[in-house]
Amino acid sequence: MRETNPQPAPTAGATILEVSGLCRSFGSVKAVDDVSFSLSAGMSLGIVGESGSGKTTTARIVVGLERADTGQVLVQGQDRTARHAGRGRAHRLARARGIQMVFQDPYLSLDPRTTVEAVLRETLRLHFPKADHTGRIAELLGQVGLGPREAAALPRRLSGGQRQRVAIARALAVEPAVLVLDEAVAALDVSVQAQILNLLADIREQTGIGYLFITHDLGVVRCVTDDVIVMRNGRVVESGPTAQILAEPQHPYTRLLLDSVPRPGWDPRHIAAARRAL
Repeated sequence: MRETNPQPAPTAGATILEVSGLCRSFGSVKAVDDVSFSLSAGMSLGIVGESGSGKTTTARIVVGLERADTGQVLVQGQDRTARHAGRGRAHRLARARGIQMVFQDPYLSLDPRTTVEAVLRETLRLHFPKADHTGRIAELLGQVGLGPREAAALPRRLSGGQRQRVAIARALAVEPAVLVLDEAVAALDVSVQAQILNLLADIREQTGIGYLFITHDLGVVRCVTDDVIVMRNGRVVESGPTAQILAEPQHPYTRLLLDSVPRPGWDPRHIAAARRAL
């Protein structure tokens, strides 16, 4: 018997993630400065910016790996930033079932001594202890395009793309409403990137999960997000539908990011001058 997620499935179009007024400082540096956005079920939101823009710190606050100085994160209406929120095991598991994160390097988040099947079984056992997980493991592996051979393998025996598929399967095992992907395809070859992005598109269509993509790659943003916010120095400088922002950017920094993508006739000196002027 499969034990299902006790949280109700989000209604299509319902807001599943709401971030308002997030601020986080490290000493005198404002890493995140009054950041607000929302994500609806079945939608994909990109957060773009250069290194140091605050996008990863924002993501870490959203999933609970960092604590905001001020601001609020609501996942399916539940406050993730309340100081009085519980910290026990049951509370942590409930939080994990609302939102999961996939990192850039899956190898660092996988136990090198544990097979893929054991990784998934342990995750399922932790969250759904009363269920028989054999069928669910096969379902998850099939969902990410892996089979029995990969299930029996250790992480070091898998390719980078296969390991990322395992990381995605593990995140999906708890049936979260939101999946945060922090540069999740940045370390992969271009052809493998395309496979993973197509996989994620299929999963979103099948499940109605919401994606929060953290990336510096505007090509990824163009392919897989409905809306995008652009961050610079911890602040949101522009936001809106992805196609509109990339076609008609209004902020000079967004235009600089687009102009920085190499193409025929691209002049790095012009980009350097524009960066200094900005």
